[in-house]
Amino acid sequence: MPDRPMAAAGRKPLRSFLRRYAAFLLISSTAVMVDGHAFAAPSRAVGIADLEKLQTVSGMRLSPDGSQAVYTVTEKDAGGDETRTSIWKVAVKGGAPVRIGTGHMPGWSHDGRRISFLRANARGPQLWLIDDAASGTERRVTDIPGGIDSYVWSPDGARLALVHTERTEEPRDGAATAVPSPWVIDRVIFKADAGSGYLHSGIKSPRIYLFEPETGAFAPLTAGGDFEESDPAWSPDGTRIAFVSNRERDWQHSDYGDIHVAEARAGSTPRRLTDFPGADYGPAWSPDGRRIVFLQGSDPKYWMYNQTGLAIVPADGGVVRPIGRALDRDMNRARFSADGREVHVLVDDDRERYLARIPVAGGKAIRMSPSSLVLHDYQVAGGKTVVLAASSMHPAEIFALDSGKPRALTRHNAVVLDGIAVAGWEDVSFTAGDGTRVSGLLAKPVGYVAGRSYPTILWLHGGPYGQDTREFDPVTQWLAANGYAVLAVNYRGSSGRGVEFGRGIFADWGNRDVSDSLAGIDHLVRQGIADPDRLGVGGWSYGGFLTDFIIASDTRFKAAISGAGSGTKTSLYGTDLYAHGNELEFGTLWSDRDTWLRVSRPLFQADRIVTPTLFLHGEKDFNVPVSGSEQMYRALKTLRVPTQMVIYPDEHHSIHRPSFVRDMMQRIVKWYDQYLSK
Repeated sequence: MPDRPMAAAGRKPLRSFLRRYAAFLLISSTAVMVDGHAFAAPSRAVGIADLEKLQTVSGMRLSPDGSQAVYTVTEKDAGGDETRTSIWKVAVKGGAPVRIGTGHMPGWSHDGRRISFLRANARGPQLWLIDDAASGTERRVTDIPGGIDSYVWSPDGARLALVHTERTEEPRDGAATAVPSPWVIDRVIFKADAGSGYLHSGIKSPRIYLFEPETGAFAPLTAGGDFEESDPAWSPDGTRIAFVSNRERDWQHSDYGDIHVAEARAGSTPRRLTDFPGADYGPAWSPDGRRIVFLQGSDPKYWMYNQTGLAIVPADGGVVRPIGRALDRDMNRARFSADGREVHVLVDDDRERYLARIPVAGGKAIRMSPSSLVLHDYQVAGGKTVVLAASSMHPAEIFALDSGKPRALTRHNAVVLDGIAVAGWEDVSFTAGDGTRVSGLLAKPVGYVAGRSYPTILWLHGGPYGQDTREFDPVTQWLAANGYAVLAVNYRGSSGRGVEFGRGIFADWGNRDVSDSLAGIDHLVRQGIADPDRLGVGGWSYGGFLTDFIIASDTRFKAAISGAGSGTKTSLYGTDLYAHGNELEFGTLWSDRDTWLRVSRPLFQADRIVTPTLFLHGEKDFNVPVSGSEQMYRALKTLRVPTQMVIYPDEHHSIHRPSFVRDMMQRIVKWYDQYLSK
């Protein structure tokens, strides 16, 4: 299960925050300086209306000369009950950002003269161009049925490689109503979340197409087959494209990809460069075009705990050489340095994510970003390094790294947070029953007084292979503002602690992850922070699964919230997205029944549950189908345990409609208040 939309985060008193972030702050008697912005001294806790005003900064791309960055800002439109995404531009040397239009996935042509982006119409997301980045005049250049999934410019700016999924076109708005055809399904993986739904005969696999914006020429890069293709990357001279595809004869049953290279012309026959049985993806070329760096995953059976490392392969084929593996951490977004001697990469470490450079010839990783920032993305061009990063004090914004020191380029949420008692993380660690050290994060409630104990929520991250990092989170801020301490535990099965730790729950859900989480609560009780009589638990996605396991294992929790989870894996067999991976980890229902029953314990041992539980789920969740909550809800109703289920219509694994997000936030606090207040 991908990470939930509500990641655990934390709060602590302002003076503790100032100690941790001393490098970021200048303090006066009346104001606080954060990243160069003067904030009024905190005067109140955050309210739900404040959280609704927060904007999401994402999709950052740096111009080829490193002088400007384009990015997107998503905000809630309360009146229209929807979100809106706009495109902005900011100079790296500094200055006020400028809004340049609506759309998403912005990019630059390789000469830096044109800005591209996607904007949806009735046929799906289409490519638009701003031919003169200074003028802002825009034009649509595609109208492809089904739209465009992603794209990348050629080095000469004359063509683009588009990832496109061919679909049988539905009648346009206003057209005569047509009788729909039956969905004929013959794929192994036959459904997807986030609106894709059933993958039937009218939906082809995503493929790479070559597109010329000036002529409109549009043709598939490779010839024949219905193989999935993704991650296109142009060679520096524009003659070849590296990409990811699984072109095995039995490709639907293997669920992984290899790195291929094809001549950059329509109908090419690709050459396969890797044959690792697990996932290879994210190719990027060396400046001389002779090598390709890519991310290499784990053995397929560890699909859920896929720790990615770096590898390099000659672009003409040859021996694959891993690099940087001694680090034993997840790596992402690998790119060669300008001189080709190093690879830049994002590293997931314990409770953080940073930018590092790793020598191609061998040697230790060298950190390039400060520990105060959790990086979401980075771009390097024209001798400039720009990052999209968050901290526990602010949502993600764009920073330039000047000799490793962050300089804020955007402050889209500064006005919203001005004068609000936003809190930072407090690191905690403790020992599980088998002696394993476990890391976590503690959010103390607003107005915390040392020596007092507080109602405490154990809020569990999704994945399970993911982690809570030291970054701002609206849900935890909302709980802390309402008087709750919040504990986030990076239980075994989480990333950031190496291969062995990540695989610590392989085919054994609800065991070490439960004991690790309970050890965290025990630690806070011993510290006198958590009131043992007012404990709650909750989470989203795998956090919902784990919540169900915990309340079936321990009766001390007085309230629980299980979001987009399930109490039985058996009901999800073949109905979620993960049939192939589930069989690799757990076997089949008919041959490995005991394993499947063990990881379905919450439902089969529901008579041990006494905790009042609220179940939250999106109606059209194809990631973790809603039956997972429905079955647990029915079981607790039968057992006369206080319970309620809330289904959000037309929503998928993540809840997006602003009115539903508000409703969910209010229900979370109301449910905990009902059972944890004295």
